[in-house]
Amino acid sequence: MSLKFQRYIKCKVWPKWQLFHATDFQSLMYPCFTFCRILGIFPYRINASTFETTKQSYFLTTFITSVFCIYELITLYRIDIIGTINYSSIPVYLERNCFFILGGFIGIVTYILNGPRMHLLQNIMEISLRLSPDSYRKLSRLIHAKDIFGSFLVVGRTTIYYCTVNFGIVDRILVLYITFIVFQMDMLYINCVCVLKACFKEVNNKLKNLRKLVVSDEPHLFRRIYHEQRNPFLLTKLKALKKEHLMISDTVQMLNTTFSLQLLATIVMTFAELTFYLYFYIVHWDVDMKINHTVYEILLTISFMHLCIKISLIGWACDTGKDEATRIGINVHEILNDTIDEQIKNELQLFSLQVLNRENTFSAKGLILDATLLVAIVGNITTYLLILIQFLITDQVCNKKVTNSVT
Repeated sequence: MSLKFQRYIKCKVWPKWQLFHATDFQSLMYPCFTFCRILGIFPYRINASTFETTKQSYFLTTFITSVFCIYELITLYRIDIIGTINYSSIPVYLERNCFFILGGFIGIVTYILNGPRMHLLQNIMEISLRLSPDSYRKLSRLIHAKDIFGSFLVVGRTTIYYCTVNFGIVDRILVLYITFIVFQMDMLYINCVCVLKACFKEVNNKLKNLRKLVVSDEPHLFRRIYHEQRNPFLLTKLKALKKEHLMISDTVQMLNTTFSLQLLATIVMTFAELTFYLYFYIVHWDVDMKINHTVYEILLTISFMHLCIKISLIGWACDTGKDEATRIGINVHEILNDTIDEQIKNELQLFSLQVLNRENTFSAKGLILDATLLVAIVGNITTYLLILIQFLITDQVCNKKVTNSVT
């Protein structure tokens, strides 16, 4: 069936959304889109499998973003200029400035790139029509669990934050809104990467099936019926796969362009927040909140784990997606080694050149997101843990010395 006909069928026969049982792109992204609509950062509606921007939703997004930017500037003014929001130490000032500045930057970039992000989602929806229902079900197990349970984790974290800090209600709402915006945009990026990875995997599966056809038909290569029927059939499938790969590669480049600034800000914020959280945990900093150290340590531990899991998911999704894209070139060369037909060889060589020219890596302004990012995260966490262990050992030794001297 043509893509337009598939889109028409899925529009007319719309199944009810079910958790962990997605049937298409809309039901797969339903939790993420719902949370984004609640936050006012999803000014689109899906009409006949087409993303459209409505005046009401766009006005609401503009209003929410304007209020958010104005109040964040007021908050930074109160912290850094007039000092009505006062903290007890310079590290807390630095951590709050890092959080508000980078969070505000992500919110502004999210609003500015509403148009390119709509075109990106439209392209991903169109190329995902080729995925099988089984692929959607497998994706929904990961994506729905990640979006829903991750949101519950953020809600639990902010609930503890609300119960421990003494800031005003508007300040708490601002922190909550920034946290959710950053989280939902990261989850949207991971979802898009996972869908593109599934599309690359679908191309690999089709190439493997095509290789079986080439190998099974090779003994009959010189028969006239082969050249009249089978050869055009294989060439047509190869050209279709080459076109499909080109569309997915173009979408990967569009994804990198759309999310580059947001990802850079997210990575910088994550590593900065991890460093500050560990520092506060070590010195038991109460940041003028007069709370129990145990409750504060629980809050820092949950925040630390949340950031580690989120950045690890980004690195894992990008690295596995790059592996699937690389595997396409391997499968093309395997088919090239198994055939002796000149027309198929020429088409496979063109396909191979296309794979080499389209480097399908997920990056953010030159920063490649793959296993290297995970290695850096593990290295930083290991360093943090060693510092923490050394601090605890030193603290115990000092306490023993004080006890012995008193005795």
